[in-house]
Amino acid sequence: MVGSVLVGCGSSSDEPASDKAGPAARTEVTVEPIKASTEVTDTNGVKVSLKKEPERIVCLFALCDDILTELGIVPTATNSALLSHPGFLGEEKAKKADVIPGGFIAPEVEAILSHKPDLVIGLGDTHGKLAPALKGATTFWPMQPETWEDSVGYLRDVAALTGRTAQGEKAEKAFRAKLADAEKTPSDKTALIIYGSDENFGVATPEADVTASLFPKIAEYPWKSRGVEGSYSLEEILAQGVDVLFVETMSFGGADGKLSEKLAANPLWSKIPAVKNGDVHEVNSEVWAKGRGTRSLGIVLDEATAALR
Repeated sequence: MVGSVLVGCGSSSDEPASDKAGPAARTEVTVEPIKASTEVTDTNGVKVSLKKEPERIVCLFALCDDILTELGIVPTATNSALLSHPGFLGEEKAKKADVIPGGFIAPEVEAILSHKPDLVIGLGDTHGKLAPALKGATTFWPMQPETWEDSVGYLRDVAALTGRTAQGEKAEKAFRAKLADAEKTPSDKTALIIYGSDENFGVATPEADVTASLFPKIAEYPWKSRGVEGSYSLEEILAQGVDVLFVETMSFGGADGKLSEKLAANPLWSKIPAVKNGDVHEVNSEVWAKGRGTRSLGIVLDEATAALR
């Protein structure tokens, strides 16, 4: 769900964990003007063309909700819980958006179309299979963000299509300014983001996870994607001397409880410096793992920089 590699506590790899991404370039705070348009081509080359500004938008993943909130728009319907977060609409106002049944993986097409949407936005590798069923009835936009720059690009594109250009520019500028400010005084602590529901956890890497793509700018983050077959073990994590650990507990089916509590059963867990020093932070997965947009990432920066001081 968050675009990284699942790993097991006992797994191993021949590739050293110390491979680091190169130095991150300074964030540019200047924001180019956004021009309203009924047609855009996104960061992945997907062309979206509408006859008029969309008024009824259905969100099938949280980046859509994040973007619309930044633009002052409430989606007609959604299958994300992000809007209930106090940093977004809050529980009461979030009720304005109907809920699409079927969950994130299999949202019901009939329910989507019952809202007569002008635009449906989903995650490409998850919801792309819905395209044939939606064709002719609405416009479907498969997004596939991998970095924070991708998310900013999608914000700009939606702002152009909805005519909310001033709101889009304001949101982008605020986020860029926050990121630029955070990277002025990066922490010398080693950070790590893991996610999962049980001992088969995943490591969020900057190449494939939007939230993790921020971290080389604000901390030591020696984690690189190893592709589909790659993995990081607790042994490797222990060897890196992780100072601050961020944990995204994901709920799949009947899974419950905190991921950090489940990993505590492994004797290696207690030896990690972040665990020994009480610097393990269970974070809101709706924001950290699923939000991916400028508002979510702004919250991540606030929480991460506070923990990394």
